[in-house]
Amino acid sequence: MDANQYCQEKAARSGSSFYYSFLFLPPPKRQAITALYAFCREVDDVVDECREVQVAEAKLAWWRQEISDTFRQAPQHPVGQALQPAIRDFGLARECFDEIIDGMEMDLHQNRYADFNALRLYCHRAAGVVGELAASIFGYQQHRTLKYAHQLGLAFQLTNIIRDVGEDARRGRIYLPLDELRRFDVAEADILGAHHTENFTRLMAFQIDRALSHYRQAFAALPPEDRAAQRPGLMMAAIYRALLEEIQRDGCRVLEQRIALTPLRKLWIAWKSALWPSTVG
Repeated sequence: MDANQYCQEKAARSGSSFYYSFLFLPPPKRQAITALYAFCREVDDVVDECREVQVAEAKLAWWRQEISDTFRQAPQHPVGQALQPAIRDFGLARECFDEIIDGMEMDLHQNRYADFNALRLYCHRAAGVVGELAASIFGYQQHRTLKYAHQLGLAFQLTNIIRDVGEDARRGRIYLPLDELRRFDVAEADILGAHHTENFTRLMAFQIDRALSHYRQAFAALPPEDRAAQRPGLMMAAIYRALLEEIQRDGCRVLEQRIALTPLRKLWIAWKSALWPSTVG
């Protein structure tokens, strides 16, 4: 198995919404974005799968060195090998990869966020800079397209947080800002114990409204001349917004279950968005 096949299998196994938008890209860009996604999965899996913090820290330190080696054209891992041509051909910034690892390290030492400003830093590292890297691969003419991409990355991460409240709680994590829990009179124990209440529904409605606001801000920042090139991100946005609608229809019951779209529906939304991009945003 070569490096690109490794990344392809890593992306396909995840079942992520991102995978479906990759299918519509020409091969060089598809391989580059798949390698980027595989890197994100690798470092995220370190946090999710390592029970010992010191082991996870050591693995993330290894990945930080692997990124350094990749930029020096001496990668060891298949993901680093697949990233090499992407870094060369699309001018991917080294500091963005380091910030992604910084975000994963936050997960090792922090499982609560006092307010949205604190959460925003995590979202910036875990997703905003990923959006900027993805935009570089997709291509752009106007530099302000990176602002759109960063904002869209934040919107994706906020959507993930909403979807995964119950799953994160079972790991002892609460990504919803604690001051907002107090504002809506939701106790941490309610979330950790999967106790769905009317107050929790109102809290989640507030979170969904904020995520949708970030999507609107992202679309407003996208220059018209870069809309065609950035179509994969718009396709992902269509899938993620459909997921938010599904969560709303289900009454925001994310504590007891992980609400998801079927692969066929994701593919349909991606295909429809590819054909009629003007309907997105």
